[in-house]
Amino acid sequence: MAHRIAAKITGVGGYVPPKVLTNADMEKLVATNDEWIRSRTGIRERHVVEKGTATSHLATEAAKILLKRTNTDPAEIDLIIVASVTPDMMFPATACLVQDRIGAKKAWGFDLSAACSGFAYALTVGAQFIGSGAHKKVMVIGSDTMSSILDYKDRATCVLFGDGAGAVLLEPAKDGEGILDFSHDVDGSGGEFLYMPGGGSLNPTTHKTVDGNMHVVHQEGSQVFKYAVRRMAEMAASLLEANGFTSNDLALVVPHQANLRIIRAMQERLGVDDSKVMVNIDRYGNTTAGTIPLGLCDAAEQGRLRKGDLVLLVAVGAGYTSGSMLLRWAY
Repeated sequence: MAHRIAAKITGVGGYVPPKVLTNADMEKLVATNDEWIRSRTGIRERHVVEKGTATSHLATEAAKILLKRTNTDPAEIDLIIVASVTPDMMFPATACLVQDRIGAKKAWGFDLSAACSGFAYALTVGAQFIGSGAHKKVMVIGSDTMSSILDYKDRATCVLFGDGAGAVLLEPAKDGEGILDFSHDVDGSGGEFLYMPGGGSLNPTTHKTVDGNMHVVHQEGSQVFKYAVRRMAEMAASLLEANGFTSNDLALVVPHQANLRIIRAMQERLGVDDSKVMVNIDRYGNTTAGTIPLGLCDAAEQGRLRKGDLVLLVAVGAGYTSGSMLLRWAY
């Protein structure tokens, strides 16, 4: 069990690009249909960027909304952490681009790569800088432009993902407030089931890698599905137990939005009612690092979060990476 961390979320902001790709639109791109997509994934539409819009742009918009909602001067931000697997480029870090665009002149920052668990990992990392006393205001952003790495001829993957970003502000908390505990792990043996083989140092970009379709998402869906269902339920249950809670104590679960069947299977194992589970995959698809902060944003806007509520965040992603967090909603 991790030690108590004196950090709390004091604001949320989310952004998705205006362009919507419905299941009917997907039917024109690949051999699929609305019923097939909905029954297997729970998705009816997803947002995608226009050409020239990238992960940093989505992250910047989410950050600006967050700053406005929390009435925060950009100069007050100490640190910016951007979770993403679709950075604008290999370097500089997306966090540097966001820092410049929002005018956070006193902030340092970096990117974090943990795929669909990225936001949970980044939130834990950001909390350590608050908990150590090093920083007072940390911005954590989950942002991905998955449409940039999809093969729209592969119906097994292209229907699943969308583009979007969410941001939260972390600030110091009193004992018993905010983030109570977290749990993370990695099972690297699962890396072969969800990956993008091209573009890194192993397979640098060449005509051969492009022709070989190596710069898009490759996934063994059944393997990822089975692991995600088991691991999300295990992590959630063990974190609750370690802190003396049961699922009855939860006000809301905000799971990673990869597939509605994964969410419902985890929910069933936990014994949590639909009213306590945040689901927005139908509108956004899987936005990778963006799903949990977008979920928090929607939940806050819908009045489903009240000060003092016990909230559980949980995700599984490529790697395999896994992350869960328990927190008391702070506002």
